[in-house]
Amino acid sequence: MLRIFKYFKTKEWLMAGASLIFIVIQVWLDLKLPDYMSEITTLTQTPGSAMSEIWLNGGYMLLCALGSLLAAIAVGGFAAKIAASFSQRLRSLLFNKVESFSLEEIKRFSTSSLITRSTNDVTQVQMLIVMGLQLVVKAPITAAWAISKIAGKGFEWSVVTGIGVMLVLLMVAFLMIFVIPKFKKMQTLTDNITRVTRENLTGLRVVRAYNAEKYQEDKFEAVNQELTSMQMFTSRSMEIMMPVMNLIMSGLPLAIYWIGAYLISAAGALDKLTIFSNMVVFSSYAMQVIMSFMMLIMIFIMIPRASVSAKRINEVLDTESQILDGSVTEGKPGIHGEIVFKSVSFKYPDAAEAVLEDINFTISPGETVAFIGSTGSGKSTLINLVPRFFDVSQGEILIDGVNVKDYKLESLLNKIGYVPQKAVLFKGTVSSNVAYGDNGAGDFSEDEVKWAVNIAQGADFVKKMDGQYQASVSQGGANISGGQKQRLAIARAVCRRPEIYIFDDSFSALDYKTDRIVRRVLKKETAGVTSLIVAQRIGTIMDADKIIVLDEGKIVGIGTHKKLLRDCPVYKEIAMSQLSEEELAS
Repeated sequence: MLRIFKYFKTKEWLMAGASLIFIVIQVWLDLKLPDYMSEITTLTQTPGSAMSEIWLNGGYMLLCALGSLLAAIAVGGFAAKIAASFSQRLRSLLFNKVESFSLEEIKRFSTSSLITRSTNDVTQVQMLIVMGLQLVVKAPITAAWAISKIAGKGFEWSVVTGIGVMLVLLMVAFLMIFVIPKFKKMQTLTDNITRVTRENLTGLRVVRAYNAEKYQEDKFEAVNQELTSMQMFTSRSMEIMMPVMNLIMSGLPLAIYWIGAYLISAAGALDKLTIFSNMVVFSSYAMQVIMSFMMLIMIFIMIPRASVSAKRINEVLDTESQILDGSVTEGKPGIHGEIVFKSVSFKYPDAAEAVLEDINFTISPGETVAFIGSTGSGKSTLINLVPRFFDVSQGEILIDGVNVKDYKLESLLNKIGYVPQKAVLFKGTVSSNVAYGDNGAGDFSEDEVKWAVNIAQGADFVKKMDGQYQASVSQGGANISGGQKQRLAIARAVCRRPEIYIFDDSFSALDYKTDRIVRRVLKKETAGVTSLIVAQRIGTIMDADKIIVLDEGKIVGIGTHKKLLRDCPVYKEIAMSQLSEEELAS
């Protein structure tokens, strides 16, 4: 838990120090009140006391109460400011850390868990800071100071107060033993709620298409009920606290006054006033002690859950990405767009078998190379190794004569225009999505955006949109079709003018005519740029300079379309399943 506070800044530590000063002032003023009360009690019982003295002590009590109020407001203000700025920093740190993760780290934590850690867990820590600064520091100071005030004022009263404190401590021990372990489970169950909700929202069309609403409702109800049951257990356990505290806070003054009445009745006439005055003061201070322990209990309720949240946040922040940054910014002189795979093998973490084995090939600058194979043959995995979404398990990949692991990630990725299997668009405009290729800055000119959209054969549908290039694109591109999304994703890669294009089955949502036109225009407008194409359709890759055929993670054929039809049974089988003999012959 304490490790999370290493992210505090100097300004926040200074504000925490200032709040400590105000807490000490508040406690001192609160503990002065019983002294003035004792003085008023003595004056009212002393014959001949002046009324002005009683009013004067009453005025001091009002001033103490007002000063305590102002100090409490100051502490609350400091606590809110510290907690808000700290939680803002934690969210930024988590977001930036996740941005640096490879797909391996993302999968290890899961998307739903990372969302919960960035929201719910940060909120738990924020709440603890707000309450902690006001109570964790105040409670021990108040308890220690109050105990020092009542020390020696009555053995019997001290014993009763000690019994009350012991009951409070026993209750805290019960909560620590039986409730704390449940808080970690609650955060995991919150992850499950987030996961199921996110899964349902992203797959809503499939859910409705298959009339699976009831199934999804039952699925959500199961995780919701599990979380509710856990919350009910912790809440019921915490419910013990208030009745016990009320019993102690009501019973302690009663016990003190009962003992006081016995002592007063047994005392002489001169000692009665002193005992009565001490009884009033002791009762007030004893209540302060119990209140202090009650404040600590409130913190003990919050600390377990916040501690679990802080641990989960630290797990993310302390995770070192497996994709380490290199130092090289440029490839060897005179080489632009060359890719070499040398004895490359890859196995997913914790997987039993390798996805790719002993992959060797060279792609010359300006070549268009296609990858084809059955589902699960490792095509997408292979090209995802080029931009280092994963790192190879064995062997090496060279771009422009330099191992990809030696490049600075920014420099490596700036060489690549990447179009994923599932086109990803961001909330904004057509222009902002296409210009996103400028490292997200969106600084490309309107003419460059139009040029890229024209190449991707998207100008026709963009001009029909309301606002054209400034037309609104909703989150995930939900307001445009799959083919339109794919064309804008291609335009984004083209707008970047990279050395290497990676098309991961990026033409699948296009009809054959558009597919053919896009590839023809791309080849013309981006001549001299290396292109890697993963495709399922033979028609998409027939004109490639080189086709690499994969089967169960191994290369089983390399060559042109005609050569592979003649020499590679796997390729011929795929081709025959898609095209007729006449089409293949032509």
